[in-house]
Amino acid sequence: MATPTTLPSTFTSGQVLTAAQMNNLRGAFRILQVVSTAKTDTFSVASSTYTDVTGLSVSITPSSTSSQILVLASVAQGQGTADVIATMQLVRGTTAICIGDAAGSRRRSSAAFYAIAAGGVTQLQQNSIVFLDSPATTSATTYKIQVQASTGTTYVNRTGADTDNAAWPRTASTITVMEISA
Repeated sequence: MATPTTLPSTFTSGQVLTAAQMNNLRGAFRILQVVSTAKTDTFSVASSTYTDVTGLSVSITPSSTSSQILVLASVAQGQGTADVIATMQLVRGTTAICIGDAAGSRRRSSAAFYAIAAGGVTQLQQNSIVFLDSPATTSATTYKIQVQASTGTTYVNRTGADTDNAAWPRTASTITVMEISA
């Protein structure tokens, strides 16, 4: 992979780059590949344990161990019970990444929302994750979203009530990964 190591450390007015320097600059710090998936159907789980969201995962095979992976996720999460916190986490393989620090018995997560008592079962929140990962591998790597609720049921792409009329939305969730050259 080309790197800008042959570039001058500083530039002066009127300085011209050589063809080799231009090629090195062109090959450095660029997006090498993009993989994305969209989930348009719904998902629900009644568990306080993180559970994979079916259809909300993506696999990428980095071309270099020095590549970084930019992960962009947008997940619509609804709650089926008022006064409950629903959380989600980003997972690489089997390891949760981009989660908060451990602090006592608090749940570590990538994103969360609290369904308040007033209309709690009708709430739907679009949570997002933007994370630059360094997996240091050239093996196929899977990124996925997991969700859970402290009690009751949590939903993806729908509200808890999900009444069949125009007031209740159905949404889409996505996960996109981009390999960035080092």
